Amino acid sequence: MAEPLQRRSRAGQAAAAQLDLLAPPAAVPLGVPLAVPTAATATAPEALAGTHELWLAAYLPGLAFEALQDEFTSTGPRAVLEDAERSPRVLLVDEAARRLGIRPGLTLAAALALSSELEMKVRDVSRERVWLERTAELALAYTSRVSLEPPDGLLLEIRGSVRLFGGLEALCRKFEAHCHASRRRPVCAVAPSPLAALAGARAARALRVTSMARLAGALAPLPLAALRWDEDTLHRLASVGVRTVGEALRLPRAGFARRFGPARLRLLDELVGRRAAARRGFQAAERFRGRCEPDYELESLDAVLAALEPLLIDLEHFLETRQRGVTVIRCQLRHRGQPPTCCVLRLALPEARAARFAALLRERLGTLTLAAPVRRCELRTGPLLPRPLATEVLWHPGEHGGDGATAESLALVEQLRARLGRDGVYSLGLYADHRPERMIHSVEPAVGEAIRGQVPWSATRRPLWLLAVPQALRERHALPVYDGALELVRGPERIETGWWDGAEVERDYYVARDGRRAWLWIFRERAAPHRWFLHGFFG
Repeated sequence: MAEPLQRRSRAGQAAAAQLDLLAPPAAVPLGVPLAVPTAATATAPEALAGTHELWLAAYLPGLAFEALQDEFTSTGPRAVLEDAERSPRVLLVDEAARRLGIRPGLTLAAALALSSELEMKVRDVSRERVWLERTAELALAYTSRVSLEPPDGLLLEIRGSVRLFGGLEALCRKFEAHCHASRRRPVCAVAPSPLAALAGARAARALRVTSMARLAGALAPLPLAALRWDEDTLHRLASVGVRTVGEALRLPRAGFARRFGPARLRLLDELVGRRAAARRGFQAAERFRGRCEPDYELESLDAVLAALEPLLIDLEHFLETRQRGVTVIRCQLRHRGQPPTCCVLRLALPEARAARFAALLRERLGTLTLAAPVRRCELRTGPLLPRPLATEVLWHPGEHGGDGATAESLALVEQLRARLGRDGVYSLGLYADHRPERMIHSVEPAVGEAIRGQVPWSATRRPLWLLAVPQALRERHALPVYDGALELVRGPERIETGWWDGAEVERDYYVARDGRRAWLWIFRERAAPHRWFLHGFFG
């Protein structure tokens, strides 16, 4: 008996698929999970229940306002305008403006009639994009799979992060709190389908769906406007009584595809997880760039550092999400009618702490003289570098054998470089060249390394202090004289090299001692006229 009934049920489904779409859908309680019509090739619900993806959607309804919040100067009613060139209309308002009756959609004249103190800014799409990308960088602290959903949404694949953050609700709370601390107000929703999570967030429904079996029923009450279909499609569907996702899912598939196109049907399949949709992963920027334009011109060091503080905090978050550090920061201060003031900060090791950057910038900027008041501050970094991660030491310096010399030495080197400049503090490195004047060169400072490279001779054979240009010596009886006759103690050490680059040398070097018992490094030319030269001093 069961088999004939099953055949009749399948025949009924096939006949229903051929019904004209103009017939109104049957009334089904929205609280009951929907039996979505499926094609013969559709994936079974049991297989979908084992999906390995879980998506958190973050919708930023106030993105246009948040991206411009640093531009507002008053604490009164504020609004963002759209289409300012032709017929300006209110796009977003704050709570103070809403209490005065100002609503999105009002014309500029109507908004000003309600409040003459209304502060207005024109929508800046480029700044909204930057704000959205910075929000995506913030989201990278929770998962490596983040996708942009322009113009005002993000998607995070969080299946592998749920246990790490102590459960789904804990992860959502931490993410929202992190966004609020960064002056963002997202509406979040979770679903096993990315489009379902996005639709739930846009509809301001706090969806927390983790199973494909419950997805269709949870989506049923959502308005079709959450899918952001064009107005013509929404109007045509509303004309036949279809205004929610559940009512659209009950429609015959063939008729829906014929009247609204297969693309709309594919979106419904993606919505309920019947069809997978690839998402382009967000790639975070490899270098940080930020700027701020104060409301007034800055004339003091403290004012400049206060303006740079939010940028340094953003830089710290930028580096922390990537587990990287920087050794070069370029700060540019722009003036009115004067060339910009440039300040380059170089660190001994990769760093990511905003407090450390601020302390070093204070030292570096304190050595500069501003040509004029500062109108704009810009901050850029060099390439991102791996940052050595270490735990705090158990013992403090000097306590039970604790040793903090390395950290203290690094801090001292960085502070001296910030105060004295790049050329004031440096380390020594070696080139693979036997000519003394070309062998040693200055490199970035590194604590614990006096000379980088492998020295092919004993340290006592070469002096540390070399003259920039060898000094010619007088001679007496064919022997060199420097504050008296010199005693040749050791040598000769012959150096013949450089014939390939036009700077050939042919010298015999000696270690000599003068009358005051000072040790000198001298050489004699092998070619005529065989002069003597002083080239360095031993310590």
